Amino acid sequence: MNRVRFAVILCVLGVLGGGTFSVHAHHGVAGIGAAALEGPGAPIESASSAVLPEGKTLLYAKLDDARFKTYDPSAAEADYSQFWMLGIGHGFTPWFSAYLFAPYHIKQDEPGGLNSRGWADVSYMGQIGFKYDDGFRRVPASESLDDLEDWHFTVFGGGTLPTGDANHRLADGSIDPGKSLGFGRPSYSLGFTATKQLSRDLTFNLEASAIRFKEYVYADGNRLRFGTETRLNGSLAQRLFADADNRFRLDSIIEAQYLKIGRDVENGVGTEATGGRMLYLLPGLRLYKGGTSFAVGIKTPVWTRLNERGQQQGSEGKEKYRFVISGSVLF
Repeated sequence: MNRVRFAVILCVLGVLGGGTFSVHAHHGVAGIGAAALEGPGAPIESASSAVLPEGKTLLYAKLDDARFKTYDPSAAEADYSQFWMLGIGHGFTPWFSAYLFAPYHIKQDEPGGLNSRGWADVSYMGQIGFKYDDGFRRVPASESLDDLEDWHFTVFGGGTLPTGDANHRLADGSIDPGKSLGFGRPSYSLGFTATKQLSRDLTFNLEASAIRFKEYVYADGNRLRFGTETRLNGSLAQRLFADADNRFRLDSIIEAQYLKIGRDVENGVGTEATGGRMLYLLPGLRLYKGGTSFAVGIKTPVWTRLNERGQQQGSEGKEKYRFVISGSVLF
């Protein structure tokens, strides 16, 4: 098999959360990305501009383990959250791929607190790929290595279905939307990616996306609409080593993620201690072996402007770190 065909066939899913759906402390949905042994690299968590090969199916798993800073030794504060994700994708045409994700959430307090765990809302996504080569055109069925160096783009959209238990009750019988297992109503997302192979070994990737939520009336009578999430992510992937004979590749990746979260609106009023802006850095590694890919990284907030910052323990921007690991196989 020549290197060009190998590059196309080995397109694999890069991340979940999410696109993209990215992981939110009380959300936890998925994102997409792809790369190959030859050709562009992929980010750890952001969406990239590669679509799945026509007729190929991809299986995907991811863990985002968020460990939070704690401040009050006398109170049971949020300790950690784990967002597990299982996914399947399929390339229906050379330029259109679709995905379905099933998330499982664990939200754990310190001893004496209130915990939740269970399957959350199923999410879905469609992705259309196109490129610029003397004009914009849809991604063709096959590309040479030179073609892979062109600018590539995708537009993607999707949402969640209310399959999780939005009225999940905690040990004391209360409903905490931040620890619920669903949004109660569908959410919707829209995004755009741009990817350029700057050199044989270096790839630039850009993603812009947003998620919108609808108001839901909980079983206790309260109404809540989660704040809009807007993302702008950029990354560089550097190929460190590749062995075509053994179908092995190793990349280093540095990813910057800007996240803006609007205030939640509860019973028609903006909720205190919700929303804000933050910037994360995510360095990591991605390994390819045959038709499989594994990625690992550590994500930390390096800049934050949170609303009522002192009251947002356990939310985005107040993590000590997030450990991200994912794996996928294409067949």
